Amino acid sequence: MKLAERLTANRSAIVAKWFELVAATYPSDTARFLKSQKDPFSNPVGQSTIGGLRAAFDALLAGADAQAQAEALDPIIRIRAVQAFSPAQATAFILGLKPIVREFLNKDMAGNGAYAELLSLEARIDEMLLTGFDIYLKCRETLFQLKVDLEKNRIYHAFERAGIVTLDPEEPAAPEKK
Repeated sequence: MKLAERLTANRSAIVAKWFELVAATYPSDTARFLKSQKDPFSNPVGQSTIGGLRAAFDALLAGADAQAQAEALDPIIRIRAVQAFSPAQATAFILGLKPIVREFLNKDMAGNGAYAELLSLEARIDEMLLTGFDIYLKCRETLFQLKVDLEKNRIYHAFERAGIVTLDPEEPAAPEKK
């Protein structure tokens, strides 16, 4: 049985352990809630995370390109970017998949090229990490740009109320003194 087939056979258990690892990065009360609440309306973070992990694992096993990996990782990392995780904290869960996979494959590692397949899979996990890091940075850039735009807008409106600037380019920028 090939590596991908063995991992596919254990998909549910591997993804469940991976989700446990991600949940453990949150405070204990939050982690308990993420793991216990299955309703997507009550627990959108937990359900987005588990769904993203499933999609990321499937993309990994399929040897999908960076775009497919990005689509799978985006919901998870977008949430973690907004929650003010550092870049390392936001993406470290990807590397956590390696020991989980090794644990499931440990008994079968001897012989028949399984080790070479594992190394190839781990290289793809590393690529997935880099893709996740890119997503995180894009999300943070968007957040910072939103903050800058909000501040610019606030200042512009303050200047407009003070009569320093106007919306109509035909009108003078400041009241003229006579």
